[in-house]
Amino acid sequence: MSDEPRDTPPPNEDSLEATVRLALVSGVGPMIRKALMDHFGSAEAVLAASPSQLRTVPGIGPKLSRAIVSGRDAIDAKAELQICREHGISIIPEADPHYPRLLHEIHDPPAILFVHGDLGPDDAMAIAIVGTRHATNYGLRQAERLAGGLARAGLTVVSGLARGIDAAAHRGALNAGGRTLAILASGVLNIYPPEHKELAEDIRASGAVISENPPHNEPVSGAFPQRNRLITGLSLGVVVVEAAERSGALISARHAMEQGREVFAVPGRVDSRASRGCHRLIRDGAKLVECVDDVLEELGPLVEAAPRSDGRVVHHPAELKLNEQERQVLDAIEMDPTSIDKVVETSGLPVHRVLATVSVLEMRRLIQRVSGNYIVRL
Repeated sequence: MSDEPRDTPPPNEDSLEATVRLALVSGVGPMIRKALMDHFGSAEAVLAASPSQLRTVPGIGPKLSRAIVSGRDAIDAKAELQICREHGISIIPEADPHYPRLLHEIHDPPAILFVHGDLGPDDAMAIAIVGTRHATNYGLRQAERLAGGLARAGLTVVSGLARGIDAAAHRGALNAGGRTLAILASGVLNIYPPEHKELAEDIRASGAVISENPPHNEPVSGAFPQRNRLITGLSLGVVVVEAAERSGALISARHAMEQGREVFAVPGRVDSRASRGCHRLIRDGAKLVECVDDVLEELGPLVEAAPRSDGRVVHHPAELKLNEQERQVLDAIEMDPTSIDKVVETSGLPVHRVLATVSVLEMRRLIQRVSGNYIVRL
């Protein structure tokens, strides 16, 4: 998800090596790392600090300070960097200008991302689709249908490569010729579940396989909830398709709420245990989803306009569903109050078409009438 590059320069090799080494110290999670970086200013300075200096940072006790000090020699960051180079894996630290902007917004962003594939500008508008591993045929169909529709609209589909709903979402996006990102709890060279290795290769060719863990890491149980925060963190919203009352998908929904993301749920049969979690989410205020438009219309204006690979700049996800005439009229409306006469002149369309299209754009909450003959783009 490469937004417009920020002014921060990419780290040099020594800085990257130190960042990787610190990220691999057991016990140094996102919050501890942030406290260390706030105190010392850089990963190199953290690793050069003495145990007594480290213990002045809140949350750092004797055990963790020893782990950090021993990590200077015990963790072979050079070897990890070499593995990445050999396999074409990109390492994107948080300070990198191409680190996804949406991930910067969450309270516990990962120190680094290992990316097998490519992140692009189109990934700034992504929707997560998650659900149970024990999906019904109905759930699999809905996940694939929605993912395909979202991909055709121009959104990137994000999921976790798990069995069931996740895999159906990835396949739906791929079959539609769209982009999809798979976020792993394991390393990107240790695909889990193993039967999804071919699917992971297809995803890498049309998006990326991503992890915050080193390439060969095993998928330990505690890493899956951590992985879920990245799925939602990389997305504008999350669609839950089938989830039992106790489901990892509901953890993703909770992460989404905490991160200020939109939460959507697909209704199922009232007697299906696989749909109870979705029905609970809907009762608690999640948006009920029947089609792609339900998602696009609910998403608000983007915090930052998203540049697209085709050169367009999108301010609101609902713009992706506009036809040529609607796009023509919208492009003629400015962020400041614009008169209908000016829109007619700029668009070159007859006034009756402009008026009809303005009504459509109002209903889709892309523009707002501010007074009389003046409208403004939202």
